[in-house]
Amino acid sequence: MTVPLIARNTFREAIRDRVVAGVVTAGIAVIIATQLLRGLALGEGFRLTIDLGLTSISVFGLLIVLLVGTSLVAKEIERRTIYNLLSRPIGRPAYLVGKWLGLTGTLWVVAGSLTLALWVVLALRGHGGTGLVVLEAAYLAGLELSVVTALAVLFSALSTPVPSALYTLGFYMVGQWSWDLRDFARQFPAGLGSVLRIVADVVPNLPVFNMRTLAAHGEAAPFYHVALATLYALVYCGCVLSLAAAAFESRDFK
Repeated sequence: MTVPLIARNTFREAIRDRVVAGVVTAGIAVIIATQLLRGLALGEGFRLTIDLGLTSISVFGLLIVLLVGTSLVAKEIERRTIYNLLSRPIGRPAYLVGKWLGLTGTLWVVAGSLTLALWVVLALRGHGGTGLVVLEAAYLAGLELSVVTALAVLFSALSTPVPSALYTLGFYMVGQWSWDLRDFARQFPAGLGSVLRIVADVVPNLPVFNMRTLAAHGEAAPFYHVALATLYALVYCGCVLSLAAAAFESRDFK
């Protein structure tokens, strides 16, 4: 029961954080503000609304990860509450998994809130029938945030908040270009090309979660793509959290 308890406490603490409330408010404001740009979209107001709405889920979710997720462990160390926690029969891997589950749950709530706001705006504009397409794209965006959260937990277990945020942001940015890195690797000399391929394999393959363009055209991604994206997210998160647990086990807090 230790993992569910830690996850619940982390979720409750994160969901009450002013940062989360501010991000949700800002995200809804952005979705509503897109309607002010419809007149400049040259008949592409529907696509603009979906594209910016889904982008807001990823961007504001990333902001929560950087501001809240990268200080998960550091905050406990600063408050010295981690000593009480780890003195109990709670394994360090269970502690990290609980932290990841709690923050991931928060991000899914945020993503769900922004998705609902986006659907309401679309419904008011007469596009309520696109709800399933938007929901699918938002689901993939939630998977992307779950992967980034796992990286944030890894770096939080190894370093202080500022470096953790920079490392997480760096992996996120490079992960967005993972496909391009493989193309660049073929154009460089063998040595540098091998390094680029290794980097492309290590960073998360985030383009697999980006279905904004399809959704903006009212099209859904194939079921097999969604299934593979889900499996990839689970495997990648499992690998990252395993690495985080191994590193956290060797960390000395004395």
